[in-house]
Amino acid sequence: MKRQFKLEEISAIINDFAELGSLAPTALYLGGTKSMVIQGEPGAVIRGKKGPGGVTVKKTNQALIIGTYDEPMTPGQCNMIVERLGYYLIDQGL
Repeated sequence: MKRQFKLEEISAIINDFAELGSLAPTALYLGGTKSMVIQGEPGAVIRGKKGPGGVTVKKTNQALIIGTYDEPMTPGQCNMIVERLGYYLIDQGL
């Protein structure tokens, strides 16, 4: 499903990578959908959960890789795909 992300949503994500934990009190918003922030990799990965779905955001040198999922995909599957792509891009200098 295609989602439209708002500039303020992306800005809040970028800010959380710089100021760890800034999203936790307010939640993670993407495409107007509110997700609870759950454990991630400080400064590198943000994860959010909403009901049976969620989001994984991986920061590279030049991009944010954003993956969203709903059942039957599991959080672990989404995390693995997004993070592997992110690490590949980092290895390529991107």
